Amino acid sequence: MVAVPLVPVTADKLSAVAQERPLSRLADTCKSFASGPLLHLFQCAFVVLLAQRERCEVSLLLAANHALLNRYPQNMFASRIEQARAQMANVGVDVLLLSVGADLPYLTGYEAMPLERLTMLVVPSDGPAELIIPGLEAPRVDAHDDVFTLVPWGETDDPIQLAIDRIGSRTSVAIGEKTWATFLVQLVARLDGVTFRDAGDVMTPLRSVKDAAEIANLRSAAEAVDRIAARLQSGQIDLVGRTEAQVSAELGRQIVAEGHHRVNFAIVAAGENASSPHHEPGERVIQPNEVVLCDFGGTMINDGNVGCSDITRCVYTGEPPAEFAELYDVLFAAQEASVAAATVGTPAQEVDRAGRAVIDDAGYGEYFIHRTGHGIGVEAHEHPYIVEGNADPLAVGHAFSVEPGIYVPGKWGARLEDIVVAAAGGPDPLNRVDHHLAVIS
Repeated sequence: MVAVPLVPVTADKLSAVAQERPLSRLADTCKSFASGPLLHLFQCAFVVLLAQRERCEVSLLLAANHALLNRYPQNMFASRIEQARAQMANVGVDVLLLSVGADLPYLTGYEAMPLERLTMLVVPSDGPAELIIPGLEAPRVDAHDDVFTLVPWGETDDPIQLAIDRIGSRTSVAIGEKTWATFLVQLVARLDGVTFRDAGDVMTPLRSVKDAAEIANLRSAAEAVDRIAARLQSGQIDLVGRTEAQVSAELGRQIVAEGHHRVNFAIVAAGENASSPHHEPGERVIQPNEVVLCDFGGTMINDGNVGCSDITRCVYTGEPPAEFAELYDVLFAAQEASVAAATVGTPAQEVDRAGRAVIDDAGYGEYFIHRTGHGIGVEAHEHPYIVEGNADPLAVGHAFSVEPGIYVPGKWGARLEDIVVAAAGGPDPLNRVDHHLAVIS
């Protein structure tokens, strides 16, 4: 991967790449975009299209976004590491190990490239935090000397031993859930008397409760995709006669144009394809008189705060039949019920139950095949999960999606999604664009 700054590209250039080059040829395309403006163009098109294939929630352009992540105020990092230490004490963890994944940039501002070379932040409960990093990656890290120190390692060094040396005699170790298994296997084999546990015990309570600045950034991201959804609903984004992939690329272009730093996904599913919740947009041409389900979002960075957007709206390209209109009315009522239930202190599963009961009572229960929602923040999917079995109560600052869906296999489907924040005054939906089924000619 070439480390270059991410720059805006024009709509016509991105559209040309998106429409002319199918996903299967993107790897070959990369080879031809070796440098200069074309490389920047490729980066944006690659994000838009490859994210559809991979449903990525981790950065595809780590190097390009490195500078943006390092705009965090230094005292933000110091405060978060101290919060992590406090939580370590609460759960009995002696040392925290974080590698690839969102926990690392949350504490340091540095997003590690997912390489076979070990990058690992070591945070002891009683000592300084140190970032073990390949020497060739060290120049990408902005120094925060009073937060953590760098420990670069060379190609002939043993980075696992560097981590072991810093663990020392400590016996309770929490390790990041996205750490490569090969590193954990080596640590387990070489450490005696150590108990490993999921770092989520430490990091989830910190990341799942958003502060005012994080909520403000999530709101900005939601308002940005609301503007795109409004254009979709009013017919300003052409649908009929275009392929799902072309519309997906258009949504991706607009996500970036609306201030996001990268596209996370842009699902476009027409007709029978809307019955597949995570349909991959393809060469299917959108026709008159059918539903088009669009679920899209990206990552926005403002004043050092990283937050994601995620919205789903449905459009019908003609007058919907009574059967579909009825289905959508049920969906609308279910989503409204779940949002209303999302009050502080309410168990997460009760939010799921509120909307699911509406769908069950209307006879569509078998067609609601997924949880009601997921948390959102640094990652598009994180805690808390709005699902049966999660009895944890919602807390002030929890941010999550509410997205019931009804999917009739081989026929059609619909989903309606907002991001909601649990606030002291009641549920605060960040997405405000029209929730009704949009009908366009």
